[in-house]
Amino acid sequence: MSNLDKFSSEIFNLEDPHENEAQIGGIWGEFTLIRNKIKGGCRFALLECPNALCWTITTGYPPEPESIVVHLTINRLEKEPEFIEEIKEFLDDMCHNLKRFFNMDEPIEQA
Repeated sequence: MSNLDKFSSEIFNLEDPHENEAQIGGIWGEFTLIRNKIKGGCRFALLECPNALCWTITTGYPPEPESIVVHLTINRLEKEPEFIEEIKEFLDDMCHNLKRFFNMDEPIEQA
């Protein structure tokens, strides 16, 4: 949680983070970000987000166990086009930074 700036330029810590929880700021406001370890990676969630935005970063699964997969969800089927574009920019930024952090030449799969 203390390395958020290495994974995203869209969100940032507002105060010193705890091991699995941080108060963050970003383009959508201020939220509590939690992290849970899951099989093959981590799940992140914005607790106060009205859209229940959460994402996972996983690796180690067939058919490409060396690939990193980022999967983001919200609790709505339809949203304003501007919000969808912001989500896509958030994902693109995260994938770009993860690729750079892990010195990868291959693209990161977004789901």
